[in-house]
Amino acid sequence: MRRSSRRPSLLLSLLLLASQAHAGVQLVVDGVADPLKAAVISGVELSQYATRQVSAAQVTRLVERAPGQVQSALQPYGYYDAGASTDLRQLGENWQVTLHVKTGEPVKVTSVEVQLDKAAAAIAPIRRARRTLERLQGRTLDHGTYETARDALSAQLTANGFLDARLVTHRVEVTRASHSAAIKLAWQAGPRYRYGEVRFEGSQFNDGFLDRYVPFKSGDYFSQDQLLELQQALNGADYFAVVDVLPDVDTASNGKVNVTVQLTPAKRTIYTGGPFIGTDTGFGLRGGIERRWVNRRGHKWKSELAIAQRLKTLSTQYSIPLPGEDQRSYNFGANYRDADTDTSQSRTLELVANESRQWHGWVRSVGVHALAGTFTVGRRGNEPENTPGIDHGRSTLAFGEASLTRKQADNPTFVRRGWSISLAARSTAGSLLSDTRFSQLTADAKWIRAFGARQRNRLILRGSAGTTWTGDFSALPPQLRFFAGGDRSVRGYGYQSIGPTNSFGRVIGGRNLLVASSEVEHYFTRNWGMAAFVDAGNAFSGTDYRPKIGAGLGLRWLSPVGMVRVDLGTPIHDAHRHGIELHLVIGPDL
Repeated sequence: MRRSSRRPSLLLSLLLLASQAHAGVQLVVDGVADPLKAAVISGVELSQYATRQVSAAQVTRLVERAPGQVQSALQPYGYYDAGASTDLRQLGENWQVTLHVKTGEPVKVTSVEVQLDKAAAAIAPIRRARRTLERLQGRTLDHGTYETARDALSAQLTANGFLDARLVTHRVEVTRASHSAAIKLAWQAGPRYRYGEVRFEGSQFNDGFLDRYVPFKSGDYFSQDQLLELQQALNGADYFAVVDVLPDVDTASNGKVNVTVQLTPAKRTIYTGGPFIGTDTGFGLRGGIERRWVNRRGHKWKSELAIAQRLKTLSTQYSIPLPGEDQRSYNFGANYRDADTDTSQSRTLELVANESRQWHGWVRSVGVHALAGTFTVGRRGNEPENTPGIDHGRSTLAFGEASLTRKQADNPTFVRRGWSISLAARSTAGSLLSDTRFSQLTADAKWIRAFGARQRNRLILRGSAGTTWTGDFSALPPQLRFFAGGDRSVRGYGYQSIGPTNSFGRVIGGRNLLVASSEVEHYFTRNWGMAAFVDAGNAFSGTDYRPKIGAGLGLRWLSPVGMVRVDLGTPIHDAHRHGIELHLVIGPDL
């Protein structure tokens, strides 16, 4: 009988214990916003029991420890007197714990002392990193911000050749009574290292050829930025599939660091081809062949054929790299062009020879062009070629050209911070080899900047300008005249549909050009977005500049083959033009 009476009591005890086990803890934090709120949630043990079973006794212990954990979680943000009061409630099978956080008075940085060797402190990047640390004075102490700034200064010392630099003093002295903090840092920079030898491993070229890409000399001060510049230059040369620039820091001696560049050759011959479409050219097919290196001296050759509805081109180019640090090369090319647009028809052959080189951060090109062919501009229907107002002729021009181009981009596929500038000047030396004399200046610029949350928005500004001086404008072929309108000009208007007209109302091109564009993009996903734009500009021959305005919306797709832009534009405040123009462009941002 006694045994049977104990069994029910044991079962009752087990049921009572089971009733005290619950599914989890619902944590509520008030009194602070992110990032402090996130720090509190991740810093208290209660957050680990959202989906774990917990008893009443466990919850009680966790709640008792929470105020101390809140204080520890907020100290890195400068709140050393933080605390929290707690509310505990049972909601069905769960517990709800509310933490009412009080941060208290924050600790302020009252002094920042940074000791550096004089030689190191005089270097601009190191000096800027030091100022970032010193600007912490007067601000609320944030250990994460402090550590980031401290490590950035250490990194700049290494990046600028102080490879033996040591942080010998790093203290943050907090006085709770006065809610103040003093930061004390001291580095021993040691000697500043210089470059030794640069060795290339795995190169397919003659010894010494790749020296043209090295932006420093043996004996110059070591700089990680220059090593990155060397790697970018070798990648940009398109000779190699893999480029690893490795400073031999561990074996540095006598204040010099040797550099080893490990290379893997790229595929030597590249074949390209496929369909393409553009509103300016129509549907077409393109094919090309490129020899990345012709011989051990690094010569290059490429040719391309494009056949579209309104444009046919055949081009070839041969490049001869020359010794020197400025990446100088001689380039020879030939281009055949057969264009048939609503504005003009032309067939021309152009021969080009130039020298290009790096020049103060720019790519400078100086050369000569010889152009010959036939053209017709301003013709409508079947009018005779000698009709007044229609420019028709056979053009032969020999002219010199000098250009400067430069661009910077954080990512070649999708630019978040970048810009490009292109300047060019053309002029005939005289009329001996040319049908007419002319001089021309052109400028193109583009600026891209991402903004907003996760940088999902981009502002894109673009501008083009040009002017021509000539005694006989009618003798200039279409490619040396200025037109506006099209997907890279004023959207809302057709390709080359804006400019001075003849007596038939047909656009014949102008001596001058001025176009500007503003565009805002917003991306809903990583690859898909939309755009809104306003373009304005015109081609003109005198001083009567009246810009045409186009505006519209577009679709953006970051496809595997590059950025695809589909725009719908319409003229604004134009009594003679109506409707919507479709524009399609596939290609890089810059």
